Amino acid sequence: MKLSAFASSFLFDPKKPGFRDYPTLLHDDQKLPGLEASLEQIGEYQRRLWANRARAVLLVVHGPDTSGKDSLIRTLATYADPAGFHAWSFSRPQGAETRHDFLWRVTPFLPGFGEMVAFNRSHHEAVIAERVWPVHEPESYNWKNRYQSIRNFESHLVEEGTTVIKIWLNLSEDEHRERLLKRLDKPRKRWKFDQSDIDGWEKRDQYQEFAEEALAATHTEEAPWFIVPGDRKPQARAIVAAVLAEQLERLAPEYPNEDKGVLKEYRRLLAKNGVK
Repeated sequence: MKLSAFASSFLFDPKKPGFRDYPTLLHDDQKLPGLEASLEQIGEYQRRLWANRARAVLLVVHGPDTSGKDSLIRTLATYADPAGFHAWSFSRPQGAETRHDFLWRVTPFLPGFGEMVAFNRSHHEAVIAERVWPVHEPESYNWKNRYQSIRNFESHLVEEGTTVIKIWLNLSEDEHRERLLKRLDKPRKRWKFDQSDIDGWEKRDQYQEFAEEALAATHTEEAPWFIVPGDRKPQARAIVAAVLAEQLERLAPEYPNEDKGVLKEYRRLLAKNGVK
């Protein structure tokens, strides 16, 4: 994946596997690309992607509870054409999902050519959250095999024409605590509060440890992880929007060429019906 210097500055570094090695907040004097400009670019180049139907984009968004995954995806979709953009959310495997291989449940929701799809959590939950809250007997898991399966899976997607962009929203412990409290304080946010939030907070350190291991094991040059400061949502949105806009522009810089024969026939038909 070709990246600008800006996008590269947020890449996961195998030499720095711990989230504490990455900022959760940028200084105010660190200039970021304008969010609105990036969103307009996303809208335009996503339509070009849809028009060309030659490539696809899969955006994977992960992070602790309250890290802003939902609002980030809503923001990125501001100017997206709904014909070619879809978002899906994955929680703990249930029912039939537990009776298939762990990649089975995400496969039907992968983007087709021309589409941009965002996953709010993804197949990576199978090597992060499922280590904290297993759905099978703990001794039945082979985590190294799952890491290899993910690498193979994403490599296959890339080889077949899908660009895979993986985002980790890096949230500090203090900000995580404050956002959980806000869900209690604000009536419009209380519906989002769940027992899993409490469990997630109590097991935050364990969850972070498994996430660090999972990112280190599934970060590749072709399907990289980006560690994005998450303590200020406007900063996180501006960073991810710029990274996504950059990749969309690379994939679909122009609209496809028109079919001159079809246009000629269309003009003839319009003229025949009195349209000049």
